[in-house]
Amino acid sequence: MRLRKTLPLFLAAILLLPACTQPDKARQSKLVVNDAQIDEIIAGMSLEEKIAMLHGKHMFTSEGIPRLGIPELIYADGPFGIREEMEPNSWGSLGWATDSSTFFPTGSALAATWSEELAYAYGTGMAREARLRGKDMILGPAINIQRLPTGGRSYEYLSEDPYLSARLAVGYTFGVQDNGVATCVKHYALNNQELNRGGINVIASPRTIREIYLPPFEATVTEADAYGMMAAYNLVDGTWCSENDLLQNRILRDEWGFKGIIISDWGGTHSTVKAAINGLDVEMPGSRYFGQALLDSVQAGIVPVEVIDKKVKNILRVRLVIDPISPEKANTSITAKPEQAKIAYDIAAKSIVLLKNEGSLLPLDLAKYKKIAVIGENAVRTMALGGVGAGVKAYKEITPMVALQNKIGDKAEIIYAEGYHGFTAQERGDRKNRPSPYRDADPKLLAEAVKVAKSADVVLFIAGDNREVETEGSDRTAITLPSGQDQLMEALAAANPNIVTVLVAGGPLDLRVVNTYSPSILVSWFNGSEGGNALADVLLGTISPSGKLPFTFPVKLEDSPAYALANYPQQRAESDVFVDLVQRQESAARGDNKAFYSEELLVGYRWFDTKQIAPLYPFGHGLTYSSFEYGDLASAKEKYSANDSVRITLDLKNSGNRDADEVVQLYVSRIGAKTEWPLKELKAFRRVQLKAGESKSVTLAFPVSKLRYWDEASYKWILESSQLDVLVGSSAGDIRQTKRISI
Repeated sequence: MRLRKTLPLFLAAILLLPACTQPDKARQSKLVVNDAQIDEIIAGMSLEEKIAMLHGKHMFTSEGIPRLGIPELIYADGPFGIREEMEPNSWGSLGWATDSSTFFPTGSALAATWSEELAYAYGTGMAREARLRGKDMILGPAINIQRLPTGGRSYEYLSEDPYLSARLAVGYTFGVQDNGVATCVKHYALNNQELNRGGINVIASPRTIREIYLPPFEATVTEADAYGMMAAYNLVDGTWCSENDLLQNRILRDEWGFKGIIISDWGGTHSTVKAAINGLDVEMPGSRYFGQALLDSVQAGIVPVEVIDKKVKNILRVRLVIDPISPEKANTSITAKPEQAKIAYDIAAKSIVLLKNEGSLLPLDLAKYKKIAVIGENAVRTMALGGVGAGVKAYKEITPMVALQNKIGDKAEIIYAEGYHGFTAQERGDRKNRPSPYRDADPKLLAEAVKVAKSADVVLFIAGDNREVETEGSDRTAITLPSGQDQLMEALAAANPNIVTVLVAGGPLDLRVVNTYSPSILVSWFNGSEGGNALADVLLGTISPSGKLPFTFPVKLEDSPAYALANYPQQRAESDVFVDLVQRQESAARGDNKAFYSEELLVGYRWFDTKQIAPLYPFGHGLTYSSFEYGDLASAKEKYSANDSVRITLDLKNSGNRDADEVVQLYVSRIGAKTEWPLKELKAFRRVQLKAGESKSVTLAFPVSKLRYWDEASYKWILESSQLDVLVGSSAGDIRQTKRISI
């Protein structure tokens, strides 16, 4: 992998250090370097000019100061590719020939790499293409915790774990902003479901919010100096996020030191005075609340001018550190470039997770398997577009079928059968009579697939979801494989036991049937423009799989915490705030539907471990075509104080006969603590590249301050002295070595 040479020296140094570093609380944001100049600019502005900057000018722009030659801010819808150019005041495409972009692997695929370096490369690629299009700010990264296995945007978000999400979000943010584009981190905060997202009221304990849901956002601010933050649609404890004083003023600005812009989600502003006083800077995409209504409120003395000046200052801070691209220089060539395709390939290749490989069907031996059946619509379906919300007008997208044909050539015969009809845009779009994607198999397609499977030496079953099943605006109603794929799986197994199943999806799936009948299973995600090539290289053994699950695969949906505790789903709304915005109709969002986060800290693997519920595949799981030996753990100290960093070293050996990567994971478990904790929590990780037979010394570290808990009574972080078991292994369910220390 040749990505390291693209990194600035300071980040390369960070990435060579242990995976967790202490944020520099004294660091100064780049955004404040022009404050004196900005104050002078604001002093010479009219109130009308100031108000014009605080709301959308067009669908993806907000106003600058034309009189002073300060251009508008131009936003790029993302976060996994730069969206095509759209009409100024609608969602219609302009139909340009130059706006085809690279489709990067979606969020859960990036998270499956467990690589801050690849996250940096991802941000670099996104920024490069944004600059070619004249964009100032990317609406991303999307970093909300994947609380629900059914979450409609699991594919776009990163992980169920706040530490893993934080490390990747920091890498992405650095990558974007080091390359001249601002990030707009989203969706702040606790936007963990799509069901009723425009009106759901999240009820969670302060400790849960602080320890699970806020750390990724905090890290992007305190470590990566994020320039933008997008307020979420939902309410928290009865207050809309876009007018939430605790979230926006007291935590984001006062505690974390955020100096950038807070922007509403599109259609997510609900008031003028509350939103203005409580921290929102820009209403998008219209001016219902922050246009004439805000001007009137200031002139009436209800909203102080000083509040408006602060908002303008935040906007100008970003505007003056991001160099604008003139319209004459933007969109002069195709956006997608080979350098970005290489980044997309590297991420896709490192993200693919090998769940099981019984009988060593993989990698495919083309000397043995001369006739290969490829079965499943997902083998030929593209995933750059689909569903509600952001998509990518991809310059290219290599499907699994095309890649296999190109790479196998005449070494083996490939025969294809569709197997199932995937859920379609037309079906999803019928909001009144929408059919379920979880239907029986099509008898004709099933029979054809069985016939093809019988004639083959090995079957590649390309299964899973598509972008109409997993979509912004609605959560899945199940994690079952759609379109009768379980029935198809059983029939294929009866016809040919040599089955490799490839799961194309962005979130967890119910794999009880697949796991029973398929000796080998891979997860290949919605893996971008080069996803097919990466998958083919893994299947054929050109590279060894090295991805790790960024979330738990439960045995069944009811095992997961929100379902086990019956706090999800709530009563379903008949509309969605974003869909209503696109269709130009009044949103039905109300805010009286509550989501109780009664599992508290026990999200994802924390729940399964603590409650002793065995998952089908644990958080962090992922096999390779090799094997690894973990040496004994050594600790820099036996007892650590509050200002120390815990440092753990071990020797890791690739004991197999193939080059491969391993992601070494460090968890901690408290011994005899008085405060209630999950059984274990991730605190460090490192991706390690090893040639066959090679050994390396691996160091993992984390600040003792990251062991604190949020004390609700005193409203502060507290470190509890206790013994601590440091657990190091290949996944949350595969701990290889343990070391006890004291704090």
